Amino acid sequence: QVQLVESGGGLVQAGGSLRLSCTASGRTFSDALMGWFRQAPGKERDFVAAISWIGGSTYYADSVKGRFTISRNNAKNTMYLQMNSLKPEDKAVYFCARGASSRYTPHYYNKNNYDYWGQGTQVTVSS
Repeated sequence: QVQLVESGGGLVQAGGSLRLSCTASGRTFSDALMGWFRQAPGKERDFVAAISWIGGSTYYADSVKGRFTISRNNAKNTMYLQMNSLKPEDKAVYFCARGASSRYTPHYYNKNNYDYWGQGTQVTVSS
């Protein structure tokens, strides 16, 4: 079993920054694609960013590209999402997730290809 715990959410002003963390326990991320998704009230849970745990290849939603940076520390089983230039539309609950299989890497944007999820952390951006 994989347990994922997000942290680092909070309230920031538009234009500000936050860094989210996702730490795994129970099992390693070593063979997994890891991703961040977000969900606002009344909205679908949408892809934000993903990273290949071994190779470090990164993928971003168009809406966050150039503002957010995904990274990981393999030794700490921790993934990060550095969020800069935050906008009110970035307000959501942010979830980290593990890809179910490396074969789904080309479909990193599809939430159905992830099998373990954290509890989420709230990000609020004030205008």
